Amino acid sequence: MLDPTDSGDELIGGELPPIPGKRYFTIGEVSELCGVKPHVLRYWEQEFPQLKPVKRRGNRRYYQRHDVLMVRQIRNLLYDQGFTIGGARQQLSGEGAKHDLNQTHQILRQMRLELEEILQVLRR
Repeated sequence: MLDPTDSGDELIGGELPPIPGKRYFTIGEVSELCGVKPHVLRYWEQEFPQLKPVKRRGNRRYYQRHDVLMVRQIRNLLYDQGFTIGGARQQLSGEGAKHDLNQTHQILRQMRLELEEILQVLRR
């Protein structure tokens, strides 16, 4: 599994710093805010269609607040939860959430059946 401490960026107390209230962030600023190196951010742009920074002046990237939040979410899925790139992509696209919801419903149905059986045993 990937280790966020291997990124070379030190996180204060293991937590990410607060996002300042500005409109645009450079790739270096996003790197510091998210604990991810710039080359990783560029790679993630290719892998995650949701991550689309604005490009201006000589192809420089400018990330908006929602991009920074998306990077943090991707980082969490990959580094903290241990998802693969493909798995994280599914989670972000909503397919993972649909699967989780179906699985949750199935588990709840099974639990209900088991509880009803226990109730019948107790009533005897």
